Amino acid sequence: MNTGKHSRNFWIGNAVLALAMLMLLFMGPLSDAMGIWAAALWMALAAGGVGLIMSDKSGEPPAPD
Repeated sequence: MNTGKHSRNFWIGNAVLALAMLMLLFMGPLSDAMGIWAAALWMALAAGGVGLIMSDKSGEPPAPD
């Protein structure tokens, strides 16, 4: 049975996604300061975070009971 342990990539991915969420909260001032690059940075953070989380996937899904 899976013990729930995750690799470092999983936790880094969650931290990056949390940063992307915080960035969405302040998107107004960020877009005033950075222009369209604020949206591009947000998309890159979201894609990187999801990529890190998905790289943590293990081989087989658990067997049904």
